[in-house]
Amino acid sequence: MAEKVVMPKLGATMEEGTIDNWLVEVGEEVEEGDPIVEIQTDKITMEVEAETDGILLKRLYDAGDSVPVQHTIAYIGEAGEEVPDEADAVSESVTDTVEHTKVPEAEEVVSSGSATEEKIRRTPIARKLAVENNIPLGNIGGTGPLGRIQKIDVETYIDQNKENITPLARKVAADHQIDTSTVTGSGVHGKIKKADVLATQHHGTVEEVEEERVPFKGMRKVIADNISNSFYTAPHVTLFSEIDMTEVVQVRKQLLPIIEEQEGVRVSFNEIIMKATAYSLRKNPEINVSLENEKEIVYHQNVHLGFAVAIDAGLVVPVVKNVDQKGLALLTKEAKTIAKKARDSMLTPDEMQGSTFTISNLGMFAVDGFTPIINQPNAAILGVGRIQEKPVIRHGEVEVRSMMSLSLSFDHRIIDGAPAAQFLTDLKNVLENPYQLMV
Repeated sequence: MAEKVVMPKLGATMEEGTIDNWLVEVGEEVEEGDPIVEIQTDKITMEVEAETDGILLKRLYDAGDSVPVQHTIAYIGEAGEEVPDEADAVSESVTDTVEHTKVPEAEEVVSSGSATEEKIRRTPIARKLAVENNIPLGNIGGTGPLGRIQKIDVETYIDQNKENITPLARKVAADHQIDTSTVTGSGVHGKIKKADVLATQHHGTVEEVEEERVPFKGMRKVIADNISNSFYTAPHVTLFSEIDMTEVVQVRKQLLPIIEEQEGVRVSFNEIIMKATAYSLRKNPEINVSLENEKEIVYHQNVHLGFAVAIDAGLVVPVVKNVDQKGLALLTKEAKTIAKKARDSMLTPDEMQGSTFTISNLGMFAVDGFTPIINQPNAAILGVGRIQEKPVIRHGEVEVRSMMSLSLSFDHRIIDGAPAAQFLTDLKNVLENPYQLMV
């Protein structure tokens, strides 16, 4: 009897997922553990793997379709076996948790083909990606358990040895047969993004396309629903403060070589602001709260900071746990690691849950200040603008100082103006006197 492949339920609040990309064609043979399809949940993309050997007999949905959790999306069985034409729901009691659906990468061990028959540990998706790009697995260093080569290892190798391009842009270029060597990237360090590839596709054509229409669903729809719900349910009040970051600039310069030698990463202003925010939240626990079910105000004993990360498809908010208990070096390493996972669409549901406060940093852009929308269930969010040199009057004299604007939006239902102002004042004080963080 044919086995069902179902849309997994990856969290208590997940109601549907979107088919992002089918990895196996109908009629292809699959083995247990082979990735079948990439699905997009609220804000992450994950692979669903085969739970049995067989032939992919039928796909019930196309890429881009949204499917309720626990509904059948495909069938695996023996060649010629008959399967239903329509999807059906699977019982809640059978697949109501992530443990019942195989989503992590499965480990395989294969021969390298060398004379010494050295074994190479790799996942099926890593093998598939390496084959598609004609890359010998022996050339890639694995970062998984026991040196296992994972998808991210192959992608990193491709980025370092081929083109400075995002995975999505590479896929779009391949689909439209566009030579990316002629594309100019608009991303950081000239990285080619999806928009750059599409712009090249339409440049110089006889018939100009006036508009492009895409379905309003998936991640974009989820983000829109969350923002709308927050904006219309929580009365937002935003406070602004200008911060003298001159001392932070000097401290960062001194810490750069120390942290880079210790952890292999470069500390940025973002991690220093995160550390100062956690310090200030500890002093002002009435800001580190959330409203649960419109019935209870929850005072969180831990400081878990979410920070917004922009990706090609929208915005995600990974979470660094217990920020107040971490030194700046460890905090920098964890923040850099989880931010990279976010940009590579490799975040797990656990890495996006549990925040007690959120930071949205636009300091890398020409933005002086803005009014951020609260990331519920948090009760407050901190907006960070750019640092720029300005003439400032200090002690009766004009000096050039490094200034930055902070904006704190808070839910006025559970946070009053005075406590919010005190938190922002304490945060200003610790950033202008950053050596307090070392006490």
